Amino acid sequence: MIQPLAYVHPNAKIADNVVIDPFVTIGKNVEIGKGTWIGSNVSIMEGARIGENCRIFPGAVISAIPQDLKFEGEQSLTIIGNNCTIRECATINRGTSARGKTVVGNNCLIMAYAHIAHDCVIGNNCIIVNSVALGGHVTLGDFAIIGGLSAVHQFVSIGKHAMISGGSLIRKDVPPYVKAAREPLSFVGINSIGLRRRGFTNDKIKEIQDIFRILYQNNNNNTQAILKIETEINASSERDEVISFVQNSGRGIMKGYNQK
Repeated sequence: MIQPLAYVHPNAKIADNVVIDPFVTIGKNVEIGKGTWIGSNVSIMEGARIGENCRIFPGAVISAIPQDLKFEGEQSLTIIGNNCTIRECATINRGTSARGKTVVGNNCLIMAYAHIAHDCVIGNNCIIVNSVALGGHVTLGDFAIIGGLSAVHQFVSIGKHAMISGGSLIRKDVPPYVKAAREPLSFVGINSIGLRRRGFTNDKIKEIQDIFRILYQNNNNNTQAILKIETEINASSERDEVISFVQNSGRGIMKGYNQK
């Protein structure tokens, strides 16, 4: 169902049961999966790949060119998974030659006025709240939640199941499973409520608490903490993920609330 007042480029690939409301503009080299709804005044620009059963609300702009002075018009993509909701006036820019694409996973909620810059990679089941701004090359793990009006520095990584307080300035990497708040952004506990909602057992939550107690609350530096975690905590996917995240952090991880 394409309204006559919408513009759809002749080479755009629109699947069955897509609803396109009036005053939508869809450019060339765009693909939209079945069951997706595109609200009025949405602009979907060159290089967009939008999955099935998505809802894109009025005023959103998908796959505009990067706001990056190094961009030279190279071919790149914006890839959005299935069952995503993108609310009013959100903007998602396509990639540059660095990664070639900006990616949003499945089942994500991108709230009004949020901005996802070039070459970001957003996992599945993420929530990006109103007016969050992600700089270029930011990575979010699955189930990450970023509170409203937060700003994320370029190249920051945020681990899966992390929850970040509204109004935060995120300059350092945020490990998985944690809650982060305060200024400067600090560890304030693990996201136990979110983990419990997603089926983590009490024993597993306690294990994660023990890992971060060593990392953030026992006056260890990162190297000392990793050695103690490897020695004192039995191997598990969660333990190994935290270790790998800390060891591979490009910008360094955020501090604990009582660390200098």
